[in-house]
Amino acid sequence: MNLRKTSAAWKIYRTRFLIKARQLTQPLLFVDALGREHHGLPGDYLVESSDGARRIAPRLIFEDVYVAMGLADESWPSPRQPAVAIPAPKRRMSPSSVASA
Repeated sequence: MNLRKTSAAWKIYRTRFLIKARQLTQPLLFVDALGREHHGLPGDYLVESSDGARRIAPRLIFEDVYVAMGLADESWPSPRQPAVAIPAPKRRMSPSSVASA
């Protein structure tokens, strides 16, 4: 089989989002806000997205996809408060008020 003829060129991929995760040390079962049941075994990972959504990722898949970046700290954005303060818009001046100023 000639792979050059049967497949496209190689491309580089990466995961797009930062997540926070902890490895489970005991079984965990929970129901998320949408009513979906999640269950994990010791060694699996509890994964939290920046919007606060949580899910279970099996250990083999998690460790194949994610690379540790360091410890999470308190600056992780909360889903209840914006990650970045957005300043109030500045008042625009009309061309006539600029000319008279």
